[in-house]
Amino acid sequence: MNQEKLKAKQEVVNTLAKAISEHNATIVVEYRGLTVADIHALRKTLRENDATIGVYKNSLVARAAAQIGKGELSEILGGPNAIIFSKDVIAGPKVLAKFAKNNEHLILKGGLVEGQVVNGDKIKALAYLPGREGLISMFLSCLQAPVRNFACAVKAVAEK
Repeated sequence: MNQEKLKAKQEVVNTLAKAISEHNATIVVEYRGLTVADIHALRKTLRENDATIGVYKNSLVARAAAQIGKGELSEILGGPNAIIFSKDVIAGPKVLAKFAKNNEHLILKGGLVEGQVVNGDKIKALAYLPGREGLISMFLSCLQAPVRNFACAVKAVAEK
């Protein structure tokens, strides 16, 4: 193999390794059977949610994963795969699960979420969690509840 091709492949591996390490969620999906219009719609929806999709050779993705110490990711690589990179752990899986529900050709195989290799079922479970803002509001509601209950009790005593 000529040196230029090797250098180009090494650049792709380095780019993939950097993307995997910079994003909180890297998800592997099988896209066999999707039409171009479906992939375009998925790409647009992912872009709106700060995620990207790309198709890479499985061997290059496996090398990139091994380069950052996550070689077990190569176990789910096989067949025609697309790789989704998402900064938000919940937004990317949420978009993919919703799209997979409407289109049986998209199969969630698994991925790397916050440094841990997970299977497709865990990706789907992440999709049902509320978003970051929802989790923050739930947390703040829990913090506010004791103070609110105390204020209601004091108001009830004052009214008597």
